[in-house]
Amino acid sequence: MSDIWIWTVWTEEPSAVESRPDLGGYRVEASDGHIGEVDEAVFDQGSGRLIVDTGFWIFGKRRMIPAGMVERIDDDARTVHLSCPKSAVRDAPDYEPERAEDPEHRRAVEGAFDPSRYAGMTGDPIGPEAGPSR
Repeated sequence: MSDIWIWTVWTEEPSAVESRPDLGGYRVEASDGHIGEVDEAVFDQGSGRLIVDTGFWIFGKRRMIPAGMVERIDDDARTVHLSCPKSAVRDAPDYEPERAEDPEHRRAVEGAFDPSRYAGMTGDPIGPEAGPSR
């Protein structure tokens, strides 16, 4: 699996990241606009992801978005900002809970996202050493 599934966050003090954030209900903004809201956030090591309900935007579909596409989280505004455009989310396969860990399905999801938009930085929501180094 690629680094695209690694959760990362921004903090001035890496030791301040101590628990998994509750992102349920947060708005989700792609680089070019609103796409829906977070149904679920999964923080499993090496397979972090958001499950996003796209609402009416693409007819109520749910999409699995790799954690590495998260550019930043604004807790005050309850918004998750992605580093990818809406088209990447639209082109991703439908979320199928029973296939979330299936390597073939995960490769299909990865294929919808441009790896050069990976937003990874040092740190992650469940431990400051889990993310890639810059």
